[in-house]
Amino acid sequence: MSSRHSALSKGIEALISRIIALGPSANLPPHIALEPLLSRLSLTLIVTLGLAVSACDRSAPDEAQESGASQIKTGEIDRTYADSLMPAINVSDPDGRQINLGSLQGTPVLLNLWATWCAPCKKEMPLLDALAGDFDDQLHVITVSQDAGGAEKVAPYFAANEFAYLEPWMDPQNELGLHFDNTPLPTTILYDAQGLEVWRVVGDYDWSSDEARAAIAEVVGE
Repeated sequence: MSSRHSALSKGIEALISRIIALGPSANLPPHIALEPLLSRLSLTLIVTLGLAVSACDRSAPDEAQESGASQIKTGEIDRTYADSLMPAINVSDPDGRQINLGSLQGTPVLLNLWATWCAPCKKEMPLLDALAGDFDDQLHVITVSQDAGGAEKVAPYFAANEFAYLEPWMDPQNELGLHFDNTPLPTTILYDAQGLEVWRVVGDYDWSSDEARAAIAEVVGE
């Protein structure tokens, strides 16, 4: 369990202990006396669960987790890192082919970091596949697995899902993860034709939405 998760769990336990210790008020009915604390507890749990379905923490990939609570805003377009250069890192596929991401200039690139143990990542994959088909040769959609198991994990997943456009690129040495400071998964970054970042999305996002297509249209056809 990560330090963030541990701290959050301790906070919830402390709140429950306070509820038990306080007991019913001398002057108010029990349900009224406890309502403020119960409301705070409910809010804490709702926030925790909300984060749990949006992004995967890299700290425990083998637990098939659905998330890790993160301080990073998830599920929305973030332009904080605009104009950062695409990393010149090699990725490979199960057949041994390699591409250097830094060489992919001339056409905008939508780079997606994902893993087979990350539920929000897998939810996005069919949407990204459809997106790649919609934009065809106007946009490179490159999904790069962060699975430590490499082809052993990725090849069966791609075979089972039969994506029409996505290819099983891998980064088993976690070079991209280190470059992006171990960002939660999925993380998806749009680069323009010059290889400069336009925006990124951390966590689950609806790539079939009008918002997504409008944001991509900023760089397509320039």
